[in-house]
Amino acid sequence: MSGTPRYSHVQRGTVIVLALGMSFLLCGVLAIAIPTLEARLALAVVSPLLLAALVAFGSLSTQVGARELGVHFGPGWIRRTIPLREIEQAEPVRNSWLMGWGIHYIGRGWLWNVSGFDAVELRLRGGRRFRIGTDDPQGLVDALERALATLPPFTVRPSERTS
Repeated sequence: MSGTPRYSHVQRGTVIVLALGMSFLLCGVLAIAIPTLEARLALAVVSPLLLAALVAFGSLSTQVGARELGVHFGPGWIRRTIPLREIEQAEPVRNSWLMGWGIHYIGRGWLWNVSGFDAVELRLRGGRRFRIGTDDPQGLVDALERALATLPPFTVRPSERTS
């Protein structure tokens, strides 16, 4: 994200961190309790994957800048940037517990969520939708509305017009 963000928020994925951390520890305990080659090989494969998932999905950061919205999990390996001009509407919503956490398609668009049930649904140009899980839905909506209000008027250059 370029420039200083007008809004920046990090939501911790406490349940995800605990679940992945406990799974990581359980793998270690099982490898010690069942000292077979297969168990140790499983530990050697599964443990790094659990550790990578713990780091990658431990938090969800959201920033609103002058021209774009940025969202990323953990240290930023998994990220998405949306130009503010693409956003037609932003509204607080509540996810069903069936929608879960992580990154997945929910029928009306994509959901990125690390914890809880509160989110902001963005309606994007072309009818696409994108939901961002957050424990500060109204703060994110307010920041987006302020940023959208300060965008210069949209003009179509002659080369971009359709006939």
